[in-house]
Amino acid sequence: MEDNFNKHLGNKLKLRRLALGLTQTKVAKAINVTFQQIQKYEKGTNGVSSIRLLQLSNYLKVPISYFFEDFSEYLINLEKTKEGHMTVNYNFLIKLYSELTSEQKIKFNKSLQSVTPGVSKAV
Repeated sequence: MEDNFNKHLGNKLKLRRLALGLTQTKVAKAINVTFQQIQKYEKGTNGVSSIRLLQLSNYLKVPISYFFEDFSEYLINLEKTKEGHMTVNYNFLIKLYSELTSEQKIKFNKSLQSVTPGVSKAV
């Protein structure tokens, strides 16, 4: 479960980095890690801490929801869940959400409501 999410997040990170024309070294320097760490994030071999994810989101100019936007399909499609596909690590999401500023929480709630109609805002 966690490995699948790490690979998912790594793919999203790499796509965004390449779209902006950034090297792994530039991203690494911006968030104060080695380029090898960025390589491990992108391969999905290392998980990304919530603090690093916030730093990546700010540097890559994407909302936190960018890393999760197509991850939610596993919540919506119960058949995939029954078949043993990925489930959500709620503890990670709760920790990540708790570290957001009030302004970031408002933006996150608005983006969540626009992506998934009928979902109540996060608490």
